[in-house]
Amino acid sequence: MDANQNAPASQKERLAFYGGPWMSFLPYIIFIALILVTTFHFGSISDGALWLPAFIALLLPFFLAKDKGRYAATLISGMASREAITPVVCWLFAGVFSRILRDSGLAAGVAGLAAGAGVSGAWFSAIAFIASAVFATASGTGFGTIAAGMGVLYPAGLALGAHPGILAGAIISGAAFGDNLAPISDTTICSATSQGVDVPGVVRSRLKYALVAGALTLAAIFLASAFLPGGTGDPTATSYNPLTLLMFIPVLLTIYLAAKSGDIVIATTVGIVAGVAVALGAGLMDFIQIDVAQPALPALITVSGEGLDRAVGGVLQSGLSGMIQVCILALLLSGATAIMRAGGGDRRLLALIGRVAKGPRGTELTISLMVIALSALMGLNAPAILAIGASFALPLAKKQGISPYRTANLLDAQSNTLCYCLPWTPAMVYTLGFAADTATPLTAAQVSPFVFYSFAMLAVMLASIFLGIGRQDGLEQSSKGAKKRWPAKG
Repeated sequence: MDANQNAPASQKERLAFYGGPWMSFLPYIIFIALILVTTFHFGSISDGALWLPAFIALLLPFFLAKDKGRYAATLISGMASREAITPVVCWLFAGVFSRILRDSGLAAGVAGLAAGAGVSGAWFSAIAFIASAVFATASGTGFGTIAAGMGVLYPAGLALGAHPGILAGAIISGAAFGDNLAPISDTTICSATSQGVDVPGVVRSRLKYALVAGALTLAAIFLASAFLPGGTGDPTATSYNPLTLLMFIPVLLTIYLAAKSGDIVIATTVGIVAGVAVALGAGLMDFIQIDVAQPALPALITVSGEGLDRAVGGVLQSGLSGMIQVCILALLLSGATAIMRAGGGDRRLLALIGRVAKGPRGTELTISLMVIALSALMGLNAPAILAIGASFALPLAKKQGISPYRTANLLDAQSNTLCYCLPWTPAMVYTLGFAADTATPLTAAQVSPFVFYSFAMLAVMLASIFLGIGRQDGLEQSSKGAKKRWPAKG
């Protein structure tokens, strides 16, 4: 009989490497090293500049795996997992919705309204942060917010002379704010349920951190705009088609449905259909154009060329193709995450960091380091919270008498810091993909320093740790067994 048949499941499923469990980090180490070289040396984040490092990072560790078949199976299962596919589906739908809003001319309408009201580039960047924060808090989706913001607010702000990097950073900051605070956000639900506490209580106790970080973000936007002037803007920004403002109807409908259902696919599906109906009804788009050399309006579907070279394009196709970059990257990174988990690298990292947890302050710092490190590596925050929450954060906090509400806030807030501003993370790649389709494309180096909410929240949470703020939040409520759990949606 094979000895492995009597082994625990965790041992049978383990992916062993020559050199030990730490070698399971190789896919991430290689990927990040290549991305840093690509981003800061060559200044490129084109499709190939991201896909190739991620792909190469999965090839080389294969030869260090003791069981090559298990390595391949782990890679496939990671890329096919629900946590990998769910955001991909959401991005595709959000990308099409954003493209419909952009090509309908809504951005020009927003810029015209703002210019008519005398709004400057700096003020518009602040407005973009607030609008993105409201959208994300209502819808619970950071990526959906980035899609809408970069599709509408970014080109409108450029027309008003806003600094491109500050403006894009403001939109990402608003997305992070909502992801951190929204009751229906996956990070809020994961952090609360992993600690056995109710979502409403967590949101109430988290509000003070989010508002302070939000205020610091607004101050940083104005300060940076004062020292870094933007472009000259578009002198014709006040001239726009008033009918484009009708596109606010599908926007508001999408926000309402996202807040009510907690499902971005449901919301954007209705938003796409409503957006198409309004755009066609208002004469902002054509339905189909065949062999039109110089179209007066964008079209949902275009057909051009001859014979086998005949190509299909249009607004719908552009919306989907614009998401290929981040979708493929996310699938490859999901494979790397699965390899790291199967190889035991995440457990080694958490155990190593956990050794420094001494006293309440040391424990809070340890939990913060854990979730920051894993979310930064993965580029996704909810999986990092799930990996740490119940297995590590909960027993460590309980031992030191730290409120589970406080622990949930640490997990959520800290996972929404570096995860939104590092060059290789999907949030940054997603943003740059939208900017690439405008007159002012961006690189990660031009945006990362201006994602002020990431740094503001990091500073706020570190200050609260050293000052002991919030350590006993909701402790009496949790001790009485008020543990309402909200199921994750979608």
